[in-house]
Amino acid sequence: MEMEDGRSVNHLPPGFRFCPTDEELVLHFLYPKSLRLPCYSNIIPELDLHRLHPWELDGKALMSGKRYFFFSQKMENRVLENGYWKQLDMEEPIFSGGSGKVGVKKLFEFYIGGAPFGMKTNWVMQEYHLCNWGSALSFHYPKTKGIRKLDSNYKWVLCKVEEHKGNAQSFNYSDEDGSELSCLDEMFLSLDDDLDDISSSHFL
Repeated sequence: MEMEDGRSVNHLPPGFRFCPTDEELVLHFLYPKSLRLPCYSNIIPELDLHRLHPWELDGKALMSGKRYFFFSQKMENRVLENGYWKQLDMEEPIFSGGSGKVGVKKLFEFYIGGAPFGMKTNWVMQEYHLCNWGSALSFHYPKTKGIRKLDSNYKWVLCKVEEHKGNAQSFNYSDEDGSELSCLDEMFLSLDDDLDDISSSHFL
């Protein structure tokens, strides 16, 4: 598979799974990516979070199990054409053993429709940010200390997206001929079902 700029996306060999810890995602992927260091970060593609709904990540993001991994530019909002990512009121610090805090993980849920009245789905995202450019990160990459600085226009986050099982709308319907419905069609079908239930109960 090739990305839009012609670069290929490296897939994992058969039998291998990409299951890094939060610390490993920050130290071995996000940090080298942000400083343009040669490392393993090239196996994770760069995607525009504004253009891809979570169900469109298949074949574009690095997939391991049911999780999708990709880099995205840091952004103020996460609004898409047919939905938005809503941030939860919590952040989790990421520590590196003995080196202190090296990153922060922010949590999001995807909603169909316009904010703030969208319909919640089962899609969730963990977004990894660097938060310390001092001793903790320099400890792991001593040769970069004082040599490279982040460009304010070149800030990356690492995203991990997956669909959880739960009570929210999953958007996995098909119509009678077996073809896949768009997520908006599925939302309207769900609303129609709710109206039918209300009408039926009214005449009982």
